[in-house]
Amino acid sequence: MFFDVLVNDIWGAERLKGGPSEWNTPIWRHDLQKGLRILRLAIDTHLITSRLIPLLIARPGGLLVEVTDGTADYNASRYRISAFYDLAKAAVNRLAFSQGHELASHGATAVAISPGWLRSEMMLENYKVTEDNWRAVAAPPGFAVSESPRYVGRAVVALATDSRRERWNQRSVTSAQLAAEYGFTDLDGSRPDVWRYSQAVEGGDRGADPSDYR
Repeated sequence: MFFDVLVNDIWGAERLKGGPSEWNTPIWRHDLQKGLRILRLAIDTHLITSRLIPLLIARPGGLLVEVTDGTADYNASRYRISAFYDLAKAAVNRLAFSQGHELASHGATAVAISPGWLRSEMMLENYKVTEDNWRAVAAPPGFAVSESPRYVGRAVVALATDSRRERWNQRSVTSAQLAAEYGFTDLDGSRPDVWRYSQAVEGGDRGADPSDYR
């Protein structure tokens, strides 16, 4: 059986949100033009791509994946970097929920997936490491629970090959949650879950061992 898959991971505002020293800047002190640009890159782009949905529902079984940062549950109780960033990431989760509502009658599924601390090319460059030696870098402890881009890619494959993927419709999940469900691993054979690690640290477990969350 053939069906179509659309993965929407458009972003491009990494530098606009700034580094940690710029986080937690109140909205009235945040650069307005940068903030509006963040929203346009994070929300408008996903809405524009959604105009391609007629191609997705031309035959039953289509899968639409919206990629974001933080699940709906995680973001609901946490402030994420700035009002603009917070709104952008919450909006993408909600978009998948809305899309799922509209797609269900067409036999298609929409899911929001959040990777963890992603070792993207930009992240590797930031720490001046490669995929081969990233474990040796001096970085915050959470980086030890980071994941390769292949991990979330395998999450999408797992969804696409699940004949019962409609059970995930309108859900907001992490790559680690899907790994636990489907049994796939990252490139090194582990199942990193930085979200669970972060929640342990936030809950007061300052001695949480990153290796326990891979």
